[in-house]
Amino acid sequence: MGSYNVVNTYPHDCRAFTQGLAFDRGLLLEGTGRRGRSTVRKVDLPTGRVLQMRRLPDAFFGEGITVIGDQIIQLTWQSRMGFVYDKETLGIQRIFNYSTEGWGLTHDGRSLIMSDGSSWLYFLDPKTFEVTRRVEVCDNGVAVTRLNELEYVRGEIYANVWQTEKIARISPETGQVVGWVDLVGLLGPEHRSQTVDVLNGIAYDADGDRLFVTGKLWPVLFEITLRKTAGQ
Repeated sequence: MGSYNVVNTYPHDCRAFTQGLAFDRGLLLEGTGRRGRSTVRKVDLPTGRVLQMRRLPDAFFGEGITVIGDQIIQLTWQSRMGFVYDKETLGIQRIFNYSTEGWGLTHDGRSLIMSDGSSWLYFLDPKTFEVTRRVEVCDNGVAVTRLNELEYVRGEIYANVWQTEKIARISPETGQVVGWVDLVGLLGPEHRSQTVDVLNGIAYDADGDRLFVTGKLWPVLFEITLRKTAGQ
């Protein structure tokens, strides 16, 4: 199982119930959850300052986000509805529907990739939002459930596994887990004196080859590099 090194730490809004994380052209994009408190926001990475934010209607519990082209796409949890925003203005351009719960979201440049809390990943057409295929995520023949926030990283899908401090590295072709990232101990005791929730949030800066992780209500966002063990 792969371990990690911390490269940098950055401030993170400890009131943000992080459900989705992405990185685009120097800005951190974040989707937050809880009914009445869900948002999509642009964040200045070095300071953690929220530069721009849009609140969801109180009925919605925001979930995963991704940035594709000039749009930000955000899922909601149990409403089976997603929002498409203009990346510059955060104005809503479109609302779409899906047949499961919404948890995590990323894309591989061709398809949106969505999780629903089960062991399945769904590939969606980014224009029609129709499911084009799905794969079940398994590790040595055992289904891996509670797949949550997603990020596409160097040809693999990284997935937070809800209520653990582990990230699964998944083959998008087969759904097989090709490795694990163990982030136990990432958030130190000095940050756990306040209310924090689970690890959740992965963003990848493809241009700078930087990987960022955080959690719900965490006061810190981490830039990490991964140390791979033999055979990975």
